[in-house]
Amino acid sequence: MAQLDGPRFGPLSRGPAQQLVVVLHGLGADGQDLIALAPHWARALPDAAFVAPDAPEPCDMGPYGRQWFSLQDRRPAAMAAGARAARGALDAFLEAELARLSLPGSALALAGFSQGCMMALYAGLRRAVPPAAILGYSGALVAPETLAAEATGRPPVLLVHGEADEVVPAAASRAAESALRAAGIPVQALYRPGLAHGIDEAGIEAGAQALKAAFAGPALA
Repeated sequence: MAQLDGPRFGPLSRGPAQQLVVVLHGLGADGQDLIALAPHWARALPDAAFVAPDAPEPCDMGPYGRQWFSLQDRRPAAMAAGARAARGALDAFLEAELARLSLPGSALALAGFSQGCMMALYAGLRRAVPPAAILGYSGALVAPETLAAEATGRPPVLLVHGEADEVVPAAASRAAESALRAAGIPVQALYRPGLAHGIDEAGIEAGAQALKAAFAGPALA
């Protein structure tokens, strides 16, 4: 199994980490692509450690970057198998990071963009200890048909998607929103007019507020 690693940021407070936010990049990128979100979100969570691991495989659709699984075959069954296979390496990384920081599983939040959103939703909703929140940008829900049987908890989910996205249409997040609600998972969705396949300032701010709200409750056990 591939051992993941990637760039890190924080805590901004320079004290011991109280939360861990793991940010998952999209197809053909790497962890450097999304660690830039950390300084923005750290203002809302100054005691959080952030890490953006590189996906386990070289991208098979371009000359550079990484992938969580191949998208050469985009049939639902193939994508579900790919996400399932990648989940092992991701879960091992999450457990190692939590242990390194001496944090419980409840101190974790997951965020992802595009294929990283697919992985954040797939892995996050199936973790033994559900994360405090899942943030999904410009992605989709893989294997919605197995969610009711396999979901281990109902963490709050934020979905953000550009209405002008031609890579992953906004309809994918709308379908994810419906499936998550049907499974009893609380969802907040933000659809951005005119935004293509990317993350804008409104999406970043929505993420900061979602993270702040997720960790605003009683002290973690």
